[in-house]
Amino acid sequence: MVGSRAGAKLVGALLVAVCLTACGNRSGADRTQNLDGFTPEQIFERGEFELSQKRAEDAAYYFSEIERLYPYSDWAKRALIMQAFAFHSGRDYVESRAAAQRYIDFYPTDEDAAYAQYLLALSYYDQIDEVGRDQGLTFQALQALRTVIEVYPDSQYATSAILKFDLAFDHLAGKEMEIGRYYLRKQHYAAAINRFRVVVEDFQTTTHTAEALYRLIEAYLSLGLVNEAQTAGAILGYNYRSTDWYQDAYKLLTSRGLEAKSRGNNWLSQIYRQSIKGQWL
Repeated sequence: MVGSRAGAKLVGALLVAVCLTACGNRSGADRTQNLDGFTPEQIFERGEFELSQKRAEDAAYYFSEIERLYPYSDWAKRALIMQAFAFHSGRDYVESRAAAQRYIDFYPTDEDAAYAQYLLALSYYDQIDEVGRDQGLTFQALQALRTVIEVYPDSQYATSAILKFDLAFDHLAGKEMEIGRYYLRKQHYAAAINRFRVVVEDFQTTTHTAEALYRLIEAYLSLGLVNEAQTAGAILGYNYRSTDWYQDAYKLLTSRGLEAKSRGNNWLSQIYRQSIKGQWL
């Protein structure tokens, strides 16, 4: 008798799975299908199936139906985070952000809240395009990644968030460098200096700082401001002596009878005193 009941339960489960699968079609989910008769677990499994078939939009649909049909249930909570994941997998970043934010708002202390925040950050980060495009998304990615790092420092996503934060930060510095190089080619030296100065002062931990110092030497020499050029060379030599940028700077300065040495009282000499000499006054 027990065996008969177990067999009947298995057959019933298989029939439900077949029905849910049959109700779908090759082009995706049937949005006219009435899912009221199915349990949240069954709908959830269909969503997972759609994900396995790389039909992210259809998967998101089934997960959203659980949220609609069974609000405030544990399955609704699970389905909401899966919505965010499915939308992100389908590169629908706006909807992914919306689902992730709802999860954070509804379940701020849940164990998956860190993952929701990480998905929210990724929805910005994965849209960062090549250097030269609008950088608004980069700033938003940095803010969201910082939240992961600061609010969920012990989560498994913190390390990845730190890495992506550094890359996004480097991306912003690259934008400043790209504009600065453009101004330098156009011989708009003051404008170029302003951009390279931003990199040296605000993005000194990025990979662009050595080049920014070299470009400052070029720009200042073009304007005849040798003290500033020499001081930039001194900072470059102290922090980046092994780079090609220092070797090029050394050749450029010595060709003018100059040396890499802090001279005068300017913003670069202040950086030299503070960062190299440890003199803050």
